[in-house]
Amino acid sequence: MKKTMTAPLAALLALAPFLAGEAAAGAEGSAAARPTFEAAEQAHAELWKSRIDRHGVILDYVGEIPTPEDCALGRPNAIGWWSPIENGPMFTGLYLPAACERARRSGAASDKEQARRLAQGLLTCASVSDVPGFIARGLGTDGKCHYPLGSDDQTHPWFYGLHAYYTSGLPSEAERRQIAGKMKEVADVLEAAGWRCPCEGAFKGQFRGGFQGHLFRDAVRYLFLLRAMYDVTGDRVWLERYRKALAGRPANCDRTRTQICAAGYGPDREAIKNIDESQLWIYVGSQGSLAKLAAMESDEPIRAHYRAGLTANVSNVLASVEAYTVFDNADAQRFGHANWREGYSTWFPQTTQAEAEKLSKTGDRAKLGGRKHYEASFMKNPLAAAAIIALAGDGTGREAVERAIRHYDYSKLYMSEFFFAECAYYALPAKP
Repeated sequence: MKKTMTAPLAALLALAPFLAGEAAAGAEGSAAARPTFEAAEQAHAELWKSRIDRHGVILDYVGEIPTPEDCALGRPNAIGWWSPIENGPMFTGLYLPAACERARRSGAASDKEQARRLAQGLLTCASVSDVPGFIARGLGTDGKCHYPLGSDDQTHPWFYGLHAYYTSGLPSEAERRQIAGKMKEVADVLEAAGWRCPCEGAFKGQFRGGFQGHLFRDAVRYLFLLRAMYDVTGDRVWLERYRKALAGRPANCDRTRTQICAAGYGPDREAIKNIDESQLWIYVGSQGSLAKLAAMESDEPIRAHYRAGLTANVSNVLASVEAYTVFDNADAQRFGHANWREGYSTWFPQTTQAEAEKLSKTGDRAKLGGRKHYEASFMKNPLAAAAIIALAGDGTGREAVERAIRHYDYSKLYMSEFFFAECAYYALPAKP
């Protein structure tokens, strides 16, 4: 399989020895010596020690949880960006399939209970708003308050995770009915809204993101949502919508969604800059959904298109995973986001989504420090690449995936995206 590498990524990896230094080399030597399973176990322990809130939702990092006043006013901003509850449904939904597979392999009651907690956390995120179909990013101090702007990046993983749990054999019949009912409730709202994601509060009546665009991630997520709803409800209207969407062409696009899926994410690079260097985390759910579509599809030509897309994505990220070699486990840069009030002390009322985005860019870089960006570049992105490789399901690139998983001392990380290590580990075919 041919590896592809963008110019910025190639330049970055060429500098790896100089950026990482002897400390990183030493860390690689000590960490790589342990079995991959032990590394995944360390990641699991660290995640569950302090990164899962009392509702079963993954926090972005350990820090002060926003209050009802913070959420109502939009602090640090109305989107919730950079707060500890920025990506609750996204992270929880992407992680839940790994938790289900862990429980399947171990059979342990504790692992089954953890998967159940995550599923219930996702259901809670869809049950705290008076706006139907709204998925809250996370929950504030009172267990109900939340920011008014969700997104497609929160909504798709919500479906992805719950579908994995629903089909895992783990939930009781009562849970399955609860999950199917809530998924149908949300999906019906999205269908009526042209598959756009609703906002609430001061932004009620507006939308943030959707699923009917022309990009790879639009096509695969939309197809997955439709097919998953048929899987969960058994209602053939969802299967009919899925079949129609397969042959359909998004607006201003000359390719069908089936053809878009077959090409993988490569064509998205024109619209979403620096995918390979910094944005692979938003493609993990797309790869996982494409793998699920391939598994659910009985039409062999369509399934072949899905497999082609999976293979293309693996080829695309094989170079990106190697950025793990730059990460120094002894790095001591400041992680100021733990004190987000201090780092984002500027505030003004926000009446538009553009104003919320403007406010999100007012952080004090000196107080925030460089650690968050460092982890995003050399931990989050390579582990996301590892997950994308593993989710293809055929074992291609396994050695690179396992090296990346083994590299990190998970006890020294601040951002919770190291859960991608478990996503990758439990997506790899189990060794006999």
